[in-house]
Amino acid sequence: MSPSQPVQKARFSLGQIVRHRMFPFRGVIFDVDPEYDNTEEWYLSIPEEARPRRDQPFYHLLAENSENEYIAYVSEQNLELDDSGTPVSHPQIAELFEGPVDGAYRLKSEHRN
Repeated sequence: MSPSQPVQKARFSLGQIVRHRMFPFRGVIFDVDPEYDNTEEWYLSIPEEARPRRDQPFYHLLAENSENEYIAYVSEQNLELDDSGTPVSHPQIAELFEGPVDGAYRLKSEHRN
């Protein structure tokens, strides 16, 4: 990113439940990078026609699909709010969050800055 480009403000926040726009998984946001901050190898492993821009927020999710739970790293352009009202069952959620309450999880007090 060049110095003249402002850092984009994240649209989603910690504890929100989101789902991927193209793939069948959802998750709870537990960290946000203002722009791409993963390996070059990971980035290049994404098919070029589906590769997201680097200059946008990327989210770390405690994710789940119909088969398992895992950690996902997803660009903002590929996420949308999950309004299903269904809790996420990832086993690490209880370590970081309380809830869900009103469709989102709340960071436990010992993890807040």
